[in-house]
Amino acid sequence: MGYNLNCSLGAALPGLAWALVSVFLPPLGSAAKLASEALGAVTSSFQATDFARPQLQLRVAWAASENAPRSLHGLHFVACGLAESPLGHVVIGRSGGGARKREREQLSRTAPLLARTHCEAPARTREGTPWWPHDKGFAALQTTDNPQLLPHLPVTAVNTTARLSALRQQIEAWNLSAYIIPDTDAHKSEYIGKHDERRAWITGFKGTAGTAVVTMRKAAVWTDSRYWTQAEREMDCNWDLHKEDSWNSYDMNLQGSNIQLVSITTNLVDLVWGSERPLVPSEPIYALETAFTGSTWQEKVSNIRSQMQKHSKAPTAVLLTALDETAWLFNLRSSDIPYNPFFYSYTLLMDCSIRLFVNRSRFSPETLQYLNSGCTEPMCVQLEDYSQVRDSVQAYVSGDVRVWIGTQYTMYGLYEVIPEEKLVADTYSPVMITKAVKNSKEQALLKASHVRDAVAVIRYLVWLEKNVPKGTVDEFSGAEFMDQLRGKEDFFSGPSFQTISASGLNAALAHYRDGTTDITRTVHWGTPSAFQKTFLLRFVSGLVLGRKEEEGHPKWRNTAQAKSQCGKELEVFRKPQGLEAYTRVLMGNIDLSKLIFPAATSGRVLEAFARKALWDVGLNYGHGTGHGIGNFLCVHEWPVGFQTINIAMAKGMFTSIEPGYYHDGEFGIRIEDVALVVGAKTKYPGSYLTFEVVSFVPYDRNLIDVSLLSPEQLQHLNQYYQVIREKVGPELHRRQLLEEFEWLQRHTEPLSARAPHTASWASVLVASTLAILSWSS
Repeated sequence: MGYNLNCSLGAALPGLAWALVSVFLPPLGSAAKLASEALGAVTSSFQATDFARPQLQLRVAWAASENAPRSLHGLHFVACGLAESPLGHVVIGRSGGGARKREREQLSRTAPLLARTHCEAPARTREGTPWWPHDKGFAALQTTDNPQLLPHLPVTAVNTTARLSALRQQIEAWNLSAYIIPDTDAHKSEYIGKHDERRAWITGFKGTAGTAVVTMRKAAVWTDSRYWTQAEREMDCNWDLHKEDSWNSYDMNLQGSNIQLVSITTNLVDLVWGSERPLVPSEPIYALETAFTGSTWQEKVSNIRSQMQKHSKAPTAVLLTALDETAWLFNLRSSDIPYNPFFYSYTLLMDCSIRLFVNRSRFSPETLQYLNSGCTEPMCVQLEDYSQVRDSVQAYVSGDVRVWIGTQYTMYGLYEVIPEEKLVADTYSPVMITKAVKNSKEQALLKASHVRDAVAVIRYLVWLEKNVPKGTVDEFSGAEFMDQLRGKEDFFSGPSFQTISASGLNAALAHYRDGTTDITRTVHWGTPSAFQKTFLLRFVSGLVLGRKEEEGHPKWRNTAQAKSQCGKELEVFRKPQGLEAYTRVLMGNIDLSKLIFPAATSGRVLEAFARKALWDVGLNYGHGTGHGIGNFLCVHEWPVGFQTINIAMAKGMFTSIEPGYYHDGEFGIRIEDVALVVGAKTKYPGSYLTFEVVSFVPYDRNLIDVSLLSPEQLQHLNQYYQVIREKVGPELHRRQLLEEFEWLQRHTEPLSARAPHTASWASVLVASTLAILSWSS
């Protein structure tokens, strides 16, 4: 997807360094509408001669899929004349066709351009030649004082000189001024396939969040703080590294700037990548048995068509672009996307026919029969080539039709071929809304999957409890043992989330074939004192269950993690926020889990209950409070959750509840459960809802300061422990896992109100035996 961008800068400005137009581009909208939503221009000081022209015309293009243009949602910047100068302070202004406002709001910023020290200092030389710690040299920015010297780079950096040179040739050939490369795919997937990792390939930076901008003289990457160190290590000095929040978004109308956006359909990175680009996955697409879905695909199609008929604008078709929409609708799965059982596809569900855009060769005769055996015309699935979706939609809208789309996932390249008068646009498609509410069969399956997950997790915790004090557990051995335990569970399929072993705040989540689990626990070995109750061992658990013989054995990591605190570092836990953190996070989890609220209440209204216990003492957390859970689909399933953009809560939805607290550079806590939205029993008649927690692993009682809990919170916690005993205890006993059964009984003993227990300092040393495990804040 590419665009022309005309930036009318007016007369030359003294001290102007470079301009960065901050344009919020939603996935949909005409070129004029997109232009009108431009948010601001960012400038800083260098030589004014670089912008001496009264009007600077720039053609800026986005990297797009070869088959379908990319979504523009969330692309917040368009480069306008990037100059080779660090950004000092930011000037927010508004540009006009022949004149520019002289008064601007200046914002002081702290190093929005991250200093790359190894790219600024000259490298050591050996006999007058540049010295590199690699066999292959890296071209990079030469310094003015030492033009013959190249900076030293870490051995992990990737040489992108040839790639950038080839890309700039394409940029010039297409008469573009800049090229933007996001980190998404043509379906706005959370995870993307290897062949869609364009930003990672062109920059060398493999982090999962970031956007690259390339001009004829400059190349830069924007990413958030989680990935700054990684980007430093992986990128050569061809690239500048910027904070993702290095400028503010401003609601400014840049219509007067003569901004014009025009599409192009060729992906320039793909042209440069060439034969080295990984192939598109071609694993078979298979059907789920009804036993795992609760509804046939024909029933689901009929349901969506019924919603079409009831819609006030009477759409004649629904266009599905998110991969989980098509997978859910047809009860089909595959493995095109890492950690998600999806396949590349689009669906055009019409009132009297169905078109599925996919690689037909991936269907076995059995799957083809599953789709079309004995079908009548309205229920027959027409298979069309994946790459033809844009042409097919364009041909369809030439008739008297109306196409229903969900704006959050529809790509601009598809949107732009639908005339406005034939468009029925809602935030989410009817499929996205419908699959968020699980039927009774799906609910039962998801609950059952969490019981099996609890067995695997408890077995793992018992094993850790015995082996951690011996000093025999490291990250790899712990992860391998966890894999072995999960591999023994019924319906094991594969991982749903990649563990980042360098981060103590990330671990693997997982799916079940009959559901998806997402549970986080913080555990401690020994008897911690009050301040030691913030010595954190964060354990994140989950698993993908499927047929092991169908899916093979997964390769992933899941481990308990610890951060050693010795000497002066122990003072951290004497801080007020350290003394209460774990228990207050647990209080927030309980308060939200037991909440009774009116039906159709939005999650954003409820979220404060998870934060209140922290707010009471001036603490908070920066991440979201929860997200939807799919039925062998996404572990982060929209549109359920506690954000503003999420839909209202309804019976049958599954959501995570995951408050936390993070003390920068010291420790982090998260207590996460999965809960089902159910009807609440109230004293007086009414339509009220509450949550039923379906995660069945006890919290670490050694970290709970019971004196902080209210009587209601304590009662709720003990009732939850009784449910765990009733759900998981019989399964452990049935499998003759007597040691694990006894462990469960001990860790679910009812808690009583008492003063916080104080233990010896030696208990920290017990927990410190896990210091060999990785941690980062």
